[in-house]
Amino acid sequence: MMKSKSNLFGGAAALILLALSSACGGSSSTEHPAGPAAPTVLSTTPANGAIDVARNGSVSATFSEAMDPASLTGATFTLTSGAAATPVAGTVAYANSRVVFRPAAQLESNGSYTATITTGATSAAGKAMASRTAWTFGTGSVVAPELPVSLGTAGGFAILAKSGLSTVPASAITGNVGVSPAAATYITGFSLIADATNVFSTSPQVTGRVYAADYAVPTPSNLTTAIGDMETAFADAAGRVPGVTELGAGNVGGLNLAPGVYKWGTGLLIPSDLTLTGLATDVWIFQIAQDLTLSSGVRINLAGGALPGNVFWQVAGSVDLGTTAHLEGVVLGQTAITLGTGASVNGRLLAQTAVALDASTVVQPAP
Repeated sequence: MMKSKSNLFGGAAALILLALSSACGGSSSTEHPAGPAAPTVLSTTPANGAIDVARNGSVSATFSEAMDPASLTGATFTLTSGAAATPVAGTVAYANSRVVFRPAAQLESNGSYTATITTGATSAAGKAMASRTAWTFGTGSVVAPELPVSLGTAGGFAILAKSGLSTVPASAITGNVGVSPAAATYITGFSLIADATNVFSTSPQVTGRVYAADYAVPTPSNLTTAIGDMETAFADAAGRVPGVTELGAGNVGGLNLAPGVYKWGTGLLIPSDLTLTGLATDVWIFQIAQDLTLSSGVRINLAGGALPGNVFWQVAGSVDLGTTAHLEGVVLGQTAITLGTGASVNGRLLAQTAVALDASTVVQPAP
């Protein structure tokens, strides 16, 4: 028996509705997509329950996803000591899904500490943590040896600056030179000779290559990376936990300093020779909140096998080396670095503004 046309059309319509329903998830009910998941802490350093933790370490946590950096502060990430939960002073920094609490001073020997991240910490999508996260650890009596500050690709330069490099001839530089985002016109006094590739130039005063942001590919991107690495190194050096603070009230002339991290909330004056004594594996980091000044004729001397590549001068203000002064180590300057007539450096000058030389000598240390 033949079906009516209405039944045929009705069956076709039913099949179409069924297909549409399947394409939409098999249900005619309205569904709402789930919102972003609450971020969680995947791991911590030190681990929960750790004992004999070094007194000069930092405390960190790695999240399950990218976080909002503005939500990670001293209010949402805290460190306390003892049963009384006494707050520990420090700074908080975030990068690459990892937050770090850096104590302002070394932790106490054989102490008990609790780190806490509150629900005020939010993901990049604005989702708050589902619950607060806390973990405890205990310190021992050991102060761990400092590791050198990683310079990344900035370590490939004897001088690296953001806004310019000038010299009163004739200076002598052993190692590569770079400026970025400044162009080659901001490198003055070097009588630059462009290479045929236009990737770099040379100079009678430079045993190495000279790079600028307006040179040919791949120089611009390489310099951008190096500048970023320089700024990361500055932050790394600034964040190390100091073992000695305000030594000599900002005057260390004539002293002999052991390896370690030294911090000043003022400028640092070196009016007479300073000696750094240690092994080839030892590290010195000098954190200076204002200016670093070496008086004319003053020398930084290394003894006992100490290496210039393991000495780091992290300076928030300007750096001024007087006439014929000599410095050993890597200068990480947030502002200008100026060398007086005949001054010399066995190390690197990495400036977030400009470098000015006057018949100066800069020698990049061996790796």
